Amino acid sequence: METSETGLKAPVDSDLSPSHPYISIVVPAFNEALRIGPSIEGILGFINAHQMAAEVILVDDGSVDDTSKVASGFPLRIVRNDSNRGKGYSVRRGVLEAKGDWVLFTDADLSAPIEELDRLLEVGEQGADVVIGSRAVDRSKIAVHQNRFREVGGIFFNLMARLILGLAIQDTQCGFKLFRREKVSPVFRSQTIHGFGFDPEILFIAKRKGLKIREIPVVWSHDAGSKVHFLSDGLEMFLDLARIRWNALRGRYGEKLRVTKL
Repeated sequence: METSETGLKAPVDSDLSPSHPYISIVVPAFNEALRIGPSIEGILGFINAHQMAAEVILVDDGSVDDTSKVASGFPLRIVRNDSNRGKGYSVRRGVLEAKGDWVLFTDADLSAPIEELDRLLEVGEQGADVVIGSRAVDRSKIAVHQNRFREVGGIFFNLMARLILGLAIQDTQCGFKLFRREKVSPVFRSQTIHGFGFDPEILFIAKRKGLKIREIPVVWSHDAGSKVHFLSDGLEMFLDLARIRWNALRGRYGEKLRVTKL
């Protein structure tokens, strides 16, 4: 390993190449023609600055605009869903298509700057299997907040995720997560939720499988173009928490949960 000018330890192993990248960056996108170009430029600029063996996978979730057309002008891999299948479905597909030792999932708007990957990789290389970028660990890092209604709703959702699923995680929903691919591939194969509620399911399965999960603060800015509809998507996400618990009781994720009578 050698340290680049930006401080990240960039792998120079001769076995690492585009066919065996150090990291795969998965970007799910639905009707992102206006934002995807600058985001990809930022990601590729980061990769080039670090001289990193990397691949970028754009998962076009059945966009009806020019998302794929814009992305096709860049050196990346485009995977296109036949229809709008959902963010969870798209992330799952991208992770299972990835070849890197590590896989970063990042939102198309780069609400968390791609430069924050340095910190996630550092924690991952210290032994974590899943590193979660978090807005809740240190809210002073939030550069642009959501409106108060959405922010309080997010805090309440994460409280319910902790109560219902037993996840000791303050922010399950931030779209900036790093995975050790070899360890998490079975997790994503067990995934059942295709919408915005997929994050707590992935983390719940990872916890059940004994993976090492770390949550660290990242810089984050709310983008007004967010695709999440607070009421309809929010209700579905709360229902997803119940679905996850029910799936676990039925043994959908492997061994059935034991229910202890009081």
